[in-house]
Amino acid sequence: MKYKSVILADNQDITAAGMRYFLRKNSSKIVFPEVKNKRELIDQLLISSATLVVLDYSLFDFTRVEELIILQNRFVDAHFLLFSDELTDEFVKQVSFSQHPFSILLKDCSGEEIKQAIGAIQKGKSFVCQRIANHLQTRNQTKEPSGKKLTGTELEVLKLIASGKSTREIALERCLSMHTIMTHRKNIFRKLDVNNLHEATRYALRTGILDASDYYI
Repeated sequence: MKYKSVILADNQDITAAGMRYFLRKNSSKIVFPEVKNKRELIDQLLISSATLVVLDYSLFDFTRVEELIILQNRFVDAHFLLFSDELTDEFVKQVSFSQHPFSILLKDCSGEEIKQAIGAIQKGKSFVCQRIANHLQTRNQTKEPSGKKLTGTELEVLKLIASGKSTREIALERCLSMHTIMTHRKNIFRKLDVNNLHEATRYALRTGILDASDYYI
C-alpha cells in the first residue's frame, strides 16, 4: 500500500469496518487513526499529511464543499477518497474540477469496485466509481429536479436532526432502527439536493419547511 496510514473519517461504524477490512488485505502494517469531526481530521493531517483519507462527507461537520476543497489544497500530500451513500450532482461536479483530484466511491459499490479503487490509489491515481461516472455523463438528460416534497416522516426526522439529536436518539424516540433513520436521512438529502445536515437545514429554513424561530444554524 502506498500510504502507511489511512485516516477513517466515517461516523458509520459498519462501513468504516468494511473499508478497514479491504485495506488490510493489501497491507497488514497500515495504521488506521479514526476521527469523528473536522477538527480531529485536521489535527491528524498535521501529524502526518502523506496519508489516505477515507471520508463520508455527508456525515461529517463540513458546512459546504468549498471547505473540503480548501482542506485538500492545504494538505496536498493526502489523497481523499470520498465514501458516501449518495452525493449531489453539484457536489460531484465541484470536487471533480478541483485542483487536486478526489476519488469517489458510493457505499453500495461492489467489493470488486472497491478493490479497483484501492488499486488505482496505490498507483497514485484517482478513481471514480462507475455509477457516478455514468451519472455525470448523462446528468443533463436524467437529473431530477431538486426540492421534491418531503414525506411527513422525513419532515419530522429533519426537524429532529436539525435540533441536534443523534441518529441513535431519533431511532429511540421514534421506535425505529438506526438503519431506517439513516435511510430517511439519505432520502432527505437526495430530495433537497444537499450533501449534509447544515445544507439541509439551511435549505429547509430558506424555503419555510422549518420555522426559523425554532431552528438556528
